[in-house]
Amino acid sequence: MVTWFWQRRGAERKLQLRSRDDLGGADRVDFAELAPEVDTFLGQAAYLQLGYFETLTELIQTVPELSEKEAVARAAGAALTKHEALVALVRERGDDPTELMRPFREPLDAFRAATHGVRPQETMLSVHITAGMLDDFYLALSSSYAETGGRVARILQADSDRQAIVEILADTIASDPEWKSLLALWGRRLVGDTLLIARAALRPMGVGSADEEKVEPVFTELMAAHSRRMDAMGLAA
Repeated sequence: MVTWFWQRRGAERKLQLRSRDDLGGADRVDFAELAPEVDTFLGQAAYLQLGYFETLTELIQTVPELSEKEAVARAAGAALTKHEALVALVRERGDDPTELMRPFREPLDAFRAATHGVRPQETMLSVHITAGMLDDFYLALSSSYAETGGRVARILQADSDRQAIVEILADTIASDPEWKSLLALWGRRLVGDTLLIARAALRPMGVGSADEEKVEPVFTELMAAHSRRMDAMGLAA
């Protein structure tokens, strides 16, 4: 079983941005020895998508404009479609999706709570960033699981239908310099927590070992993709 590590820093909130940027060479890095068991990989990936769906569904109630509700609903539907596809894959393998996801419910729910915004725009940014970084990370991991990993990669690479949310955020940022500063800070706060979730999904690593060298290129690419997403919205990473 994977051990999850992070600290929720009091009332401090964290969020981050995500667009569907290409991971570049990250998915070509071989760190298969550090990849978790396939059941762990599938259970985490499926519950992450369910979590995105839940957050976005709750968000529909908090946005005022009908166009915004429709945009969030489309993104929620895309997350649910990915979750259902992953659950179907788990069942094809003869496993119980609920049992595979159960160990990750508490830590991933806590992570989502810690990255939930006070304002709807912050929560939109949270989904955009955290989902983007973690989807990219699971795409990088997928190469460790042969045919099953290939199917997971195709599921995760499907359209997340979040472009309309990105446009809502871009309009918000352009409307007021205070929003730009707030969301830039919010995005920076999300990075650390999201990277901790990704790192904790791996098998335990030796201290000061070559394991760090295997993982470093992946996390470097995750940060580069994050910076590109932030830059695309006019925010400093």
